[in-house]
Amino acid sequence: MTKALGYAAKHSFSRLKPLEFERPAPKANEVQIDVLYCGVCHSDIHQVENDWGNTVYPCMPGHEIVGRVSEAGASVTRHKVGDLVGVGCMIDSCRSCEPCREGDEHHCEGHNSWLATYNGPMKPAAQTDDGVNTYAEDNTYGGYSNVIVVPEDFVLQVPESIPVEAAAPILCAGVTTFSPLRHWGMKAGDKVGIVGLGGLGHMAVKLANHRRYYDVLLDHVASGRLDPVAILSQTEPMTGAIDAYKAFDERQPGWLKVELEPAA
Repeated sequence: MTKALGYAAKHSFSRLKPLEFERPAPKANEVQIDVLYCGVCHSDIHQVENDWGNTVYPCMPGHEIVGRVSEAGASVTRHKVGDLVGVGCMIDSCRSCEPCREGDEHHCEGHNSWLATYNGPMKPAAQTDDGVNTYAEDNTYGGYSNVIVVPEDFVLQVPESIPVEAAAPILCAGVTTFSPLRHWGMKAGDKVGIVGLGGLGHMAVKLANHRRYYDVLLDHVASGRLDPVAILSQTEPMTGAIDAYKAFDERQPGWLKVELEPAA
């Protein structure tokens, strides 16, 4: 066991506070990671406040994790001590259902579905017919901590060439927005619709622009709260017709349409 320190909430109405706990020693197929950075996802807030009615307390959020491997199990082959790695929103699955066999572990149809990086399995024991949790973990603690233990095949290599502190959001907002671009086979010159310049939206704009798609950003802006032109003009990868934005539907005042030419 490894002594660990993290930040967790004990109730939906409490703030995150330091929590000392223990991480199990890595199994043969697991690695221990010293956490360097962890992004803050809006779902962390929802989970802490029990907005979805399924929070397991204490709740220690964090599923945009970047760190270095500090220990590796005997059978680990993908990572070694010192590697820069990342962990996203899940740390295990049943591995035997059809989606898991096809590499779609996020659609796991196993007894308890997939095991989240924090808050335990997506289908807790109480929601199963037999009351069993095959993961034997009713709660899991996430990346708002100094160390985490994860099976090697749910750990990703992070290139040393990118800023470590900037890598964490790629593991959630990044993959969430990159996935549909890849799924629909977008290619240079294609037009991409992005709704909202929020945590995901700005990442989608950057990805689409970098891959030379033609971006169309749709956002609803309350008067005086946001200047999209100023924001977009300060975003380094973006070039082109920023001044082309305009209200696209008079029936919905406040909506803006911003068209961005792909980077050269």
